[in-house]
Amino acid sequence: MDKLLSGVQAVLNLGPTVILPIAIFILGLLFKTGAKKAFKSGITIGIGFVGINLVIDLLVKNLGPAAQAMVERFGLNLTVIDTGWPSAAAISWASPVAAILIPVCLFVNIILLLLKLTKTLDIDIWNYWHFIAAGATGYVVTGSWWFAILCTVLYEIAVLFVADKTAPMVQKFYGLEGISLPTGSTAAFGPIGILVGMGVSRIPGIKRLNADPESIQKRFGIFGEPMMMGLILGCVIGILAGYDLGKVFQVGISMGAVMLLMPRMVKILMEGLIPISEAARSFLQKRYGDREIYIGLDAALAVGHPSVMATALLLVPITLLLAVILPGNKVLPFGDLATIPFYVAFVVGSLRGNIIHSLISGTVMVALSLYMATNFADVHTQMLSGAQFSMPEGATQISSLDMGGNLFNWLILKFSQLWASIF
Repeated sequence: MDKLLSGVQAVLNLGPTVILPIAIFILGLLFKTGAKKAFKSGITIGIGFVGINLVIDLLVKNLGPAAQAMVERFGLNLTVIDTGWPSAAAISWASPVAAILIPVCLFVNIILLLLKLTKTLDIDIWNYWHFIAAGATGYVVTGSWWFAILCTVLYEIAVLFVADKTAPMVQKFYGLEGISLPTGSTAAFGPIGILVGMGVSRIPGIKRLNADPESIQKRFGIFGEPMMMGLILGCVIGILAGYDLGKVFQVGISMGAVMLLMPRMVKILMEGLIPISEAARSFLQKRYGDREIYIGLDAALAVGHPSVMATALLLVPITLLLAVILPGNKVLPFGDLATIPFYVAFVVGSLRGNIIHSLISGTVMVALSLYMATNFADVHTQMLSGAQFSMPEGATQISSLDMGGNLFNWLILKFSQLWASIF
């Protein structure tokens, strides 16, 4: 089992920029695009993801330190540290059940496709860690391998269901033809945010408020352009962090760059994906009529939309404020502040880019996430020690918004605890 896990880790360590082109090349051959076209598509998609990762890295490197500076500046002192998705992913991959769960996830996805119970072919193997996190949670609470597999499958089914239901919105709003986004965190945050958004959009007075990039640009001219919105919001975050003038503008320029560059990187990726998507559609139509299939990819494809980034950047200081004022919250948001764009992607899309409604919905969503992450802290910390990772300096417990504050994984936790109490 150790050798199997080491082999799996070696492949995963290659990252999505290598794994995804290989998967796309294989798909291209299966759907009869021809080796040349399949190879070119795979390489183009890999290059697109390199660009996307560079832009996300720019976001994280600027937003993370600014968030830490805000925490120190305002003297926030909470007992549970949000160590972010990287630690949650590492804990998941280090779980004893991790090695067997990847083939289980692939098998379940294929069976569901054959049975026409899903339209999504999830080739985003790296993000299977969200499914494995559910299995690891079940295993830690119950000690049962079979129960861990059940938790993994339940989480995967829930994510595929949300991916299918949101695919029409993803294609219409984000322009990602033939794509669904089965990223575990994005799918898990979506239902709460979408439901709250539906309510917000019906509140008298508020329902008439609309601020999307197009209307902002019409009203404010050049200052309403996405890169200028990023510049302004980045500067505000820098000011809240207590930076000097030079660093304030540095963060502002970096956020403006994220807003400008991310859509262009997605465009490159889509150039490689369209031939595969068209070939898949043609292949399936010949054999199954007009059956629709979605290629499941990372939600990073959606986070570069100006409305998503604007909403996410505004939510960073709001999340820190919520952590302080919410009675009963013990989580200090930190590691996952830079991944808020992933959490709001479906919410923003469902509200057609209305930043005001998205911000209100996102605030409610984040508040609930903080409570779930607080409730998850004991098990999250237990998973950390079980995986033999060291506790962050000064922390008594850890959690994360991505795993602990994730609705689907929190429900898995409650299900596991109920199972353990009965059996």
